[in-house]
Amino acid sequence: MDNTITAFLLGILEGFTEFLPISSTGHLILAQGFFGYDPEEWRQFNIVIQLGAILAVVVSYWTTFWTMGMGLLRWDPESVRFVRNILLGFLPAAVIGLMAKDAIDAMLTSPLIVATALVIGGIAILILERIIPARADTGVAALSWKASISIGLVQCLAMVPGTSRSGATIMGALAMGVGRKTAAEFSFFLAVPTMLGAATVKIIDEPALLAGEASIGWGEIALGFVAAFITALFVIRAFVAYVSRRGFAPFAWYRIALGLVALWWFAGT
Repeated sequence: MDNTITAFLLGILEGFTEFLPISSTGHLILAQGFFGYDPEEWRQFNIVIQLGAILAVVVSYWTTFWTMGMGLLRWDPESVRFVRNILLGFLPAAVIGLMAKDAIDAMLTSPLIVATALVIGGIAILILERIIPARADTGVAALSWKASISIGLVQCLAMVPGTSRSGATIMGALAMGVGRKTAAEFSFFLAVPTMLGAATVKIIDEPALLAGEASIGWGEIALGFVAAFITALFVIRAFVAYVSRRGFAPFAWYRIALGLVALWWFAGT
């Protein structure tokens, strides 16, 4: 497949899956396996398009970030709690991610791990949806520091590709009594430092990733970035509106179906 078309499709895939509980990393790994392109050639591309998805969060919630940032300068209690909760939620991933970096990188080459995690995660979502009652939304700033750290610890499960960072944080938040809308938005906000941190570590470890030494041109990378950004802009708002009314079960069934197809597809490889 032409690199330009591949870049466009992968950008859309990243933007569509990053904030849904279906694992964007898992989808990119499965795409590599299904379509047979070399993942090493696209490593730089995959890092940069994630930044496009992050930018979509910042743009979608720019008033929240601006208000909380200005409030933090005045040491407004609500703004302080908001920033505290995001940082505490990010802390476990920062520590564990650095400690387990080599093990995480090794798993990124296995479609079978992705497929298994998709199925297990889908079943877990269905169970949690059944046993956890819907609760009122109180906002990210209202979370306790203990809940924020606990959700951050659950987020670390997503270091196994196919688990889904957003899925882990949202389900972890629901299990701790957080409302659906607040759980989804906390997952969005938490994505900003988590994904920026992961990208920074990769760039520090491999400076060549942003030094122009790549098989995929910057034109394709820019196209993927824009595609991920625009797609994520639409997905973020639509997702919050949907789960506030309907829940997460459709995403769980999608995970299970995709995981089973992938297990069958890659079983002999």
